[in-house]
Amino acid sequence: MINSLIAVIKEEEKELNELLILLDKQYKLIINKDVFGMESVVEEIKLKNKAVAESEVNRRKVLGKESIKDIVLSSKNEELENSYRRIQKLLNQMILQKDTNDLLIKQQLSFTNKLLNLINPKRDIPIYNSYGNIRR
Repeated sequence: MINSLIAVIKEEEKELNELLILLDKQYKLIINKDVFGMESVVEEIKLKNKAVAESEVNRRKVLGKESIKDIVLSSKNEELENSYRRIQKLLNQMILQKDTNDLLIKQQLSFTNKLLNLINPKRDIPIYNSYGNIRR
């Protein structure tokens, strides 16, 4: 079981590395403001997410209902522990990259919306409610 778990974890690590590369590519496209490139990388990320999910299902099939953390700690297998640590490190890098990409996209959308409001301001007449506040 340990050898099959190591093989599944290595496959999962390969898929996660490829997904991290795609997230880095997305970051560069966001920085360069390449909208059409960002659309194409989204499809690639979706496909890679599917592959990662399949490797996760394979890992769960090998483990059954047991926790991977418990198995890694109880196995005393150095290769399994190292693989598990690499996966954890990789997941943390991916979370950081995804959050960075999300933040950059939100900042650019906010900036674009502010520019649009400056170019074409709202022309409706403000209406006061019974408390004297302006309704929006």
